[in-house]
Amino acid sequence: MKTHKVMFGAGCFWGIEEKLRIVEGVIETEVGYAGGHLENPTEQEVHDEDTGHTEVAVAEYNPEKITYEELLDIFWKSNDPTQVNREGPNIGYQYRSVIFYYDDNQKAAAEKAKKELESSGEYNAPIATAIEPVTTYFPAADFHQQWLLKHGLKVCPWKK
Repeated sequence: MKTHKVMFGAGCFWGIEEKLRIVEGVIETEVGYAGGHLENPTEQEVHDEDTGHTEVAVAEYNPEKITYEELLDIFWKSNDPTQVNREGPNIGYQYRSVIFYYDDNQKAAAEKAKKELESSGEYNAPIATAIEPVTTYFPAADFHQQWLLKHGLKVCPWKK
C-alpha cells in the first residue's frame, strides 16, 4: 500500500490533529512546526520569538480509503479560513491557516478548493488561508502528540 501525507495549519495543532486522527483511512498523525528559519524549534521559541514557524498537523493516509480532497474538506471545516494569524483566542503567525503541499497535484487541488470556497458565498470575508510548499518540518514534543486524545477531549478546551 502506497501512502500519502497532508500537512495543515489550522490554529492550535491539537484540534486539527484530532480531526484527522479519527478519520477512516488516516494511518498516523503527528503535530509539529513547519516553515521558519530556526532548526528544531522549541514550543517556547515558536511562541515567543520570530521563528516563522506555523503549528501544523501531519497525517499519513491511505488514498484508497480517503482522498486528498476529502481531507481538504475536513481542513476547511476545522478552522475559520478568513482569520489572519489566529484561530479563536490563539493569536500569532504560528496559528495561521495554511495548507502545505507535498506535490503539484496537492497544490492544484488546494488552489481549486480555495477558489470554490471563495466563490461559494459561505464567508463574508476573503479566504486568508495560505497555500505553500512543504519546506521544513520539526515534530513537537511528545507532550503535544495526540494531546486531546490523552486528555479525553474531542475539541480544544477553548471551543467548549
